[in-house]
Amino acid sequence: MTAMARVRAGWQHANRRGDVSAAAMALAPAVILFAIFNIYPLIYSGYLSVMEWDGFSPDKSYVGLDNYRALYESATFRNALSVTLKYTLSVAVLGVAVSLVIAVLLNSGVRGQNIYRLVYFLPVVTSTVAAAVVWRYLMTPGTGYADVFLRDLGITPPNPTWLRNPTWALRIVMLVGIWKRLGFNIVIYLAGLQNIPKEFYEAATVDGAGIWARFRHITVPLISPITLLLVIMSIIDSFLIFDVVYVMTDGGPIGTTEVVGLLLYREAFRYFNLGTASAMGWVIFALVFAITLVQWKFFGTREAGL
Repeated sequence: MTAMARVRAGWQHANRRGDVSAAAMALAPAVILFAIFNIYPLIYSGYLSVMEWDGFSPDKSYVGLDNYRALYESATFRNALSVTLKYTLSVAVLGVAVSLVIAVLLNSGVRGQNIYRLVYFLPVVTSTVAAAVVWRYLMTPGTGYADVFLRDLGITPPNPTWLRNPTWALRIVMLVGIWKRLGFNIVIYLAGLQNIPKEFYEAATVDGAGIWARFRHITVPLISPITLLLVIMSIIDSFLIFDVVYVMTDGGPIGTTEVVGLLLYREAFRYFNLGTASAMGWVIFALVFAITLVQWKFFGTREAGL
């Protein structure tokens, strides 16, 4: 290697080291903040999950897996977990399916589709608490719009009505959850649908394929990666549901809408059982991780052709 080549190699090496140092300095604030507000609380909650602590006492008592054992034996926690799973299933399946149908209709060239997109996306940018308050007023017994509308049609509203009815309360909460995520799912689906080459549909039409056949054999397979993504995101978001239930029903009536997030809040900030609440958080994390892993294993690898 000539002297000039050695000088050039040394200069390039120094530039690379300088680039790495500059990148590290630029990323350092974000990494530090992420570690403080995400990594540290995660590790500390794992520590608290094996302790007994009220959040105020300077002393914490080590209890091992007693908090997890108590959750396993708790009928209240099992009920909350069952309610959360029902809510998650409805939002992840019905929400994504309805979003796909609406996105296909909007992508078919319907007039005023920009207005429809705006209307469907408004719930996404609306405060969840504000939306829950509006829905609660809509379902107010006697004077709510739902009761008034049914009486105008000559239909007697259920008694007890809507959010006080064990049969209807969870269904209304599910409806709000689906409605809240609908616009986001539609926008993502529209982006995927617009990337499907029109030649596929034209060739299928020439071969005699109808609307249903084109939807089943072209649209659904080509956007299945997007469907997987939306289902995973819906599951994660649904397992963390808290604010809608807290505002609309506070877990009632008789625990039919009490989700795990609401139960965790009560254990931590009403009963000050920080150890039990932390254990609940880790159970939720483990369930979401396991469900996501199973979905990715059975659907993601298939899409990748593995």
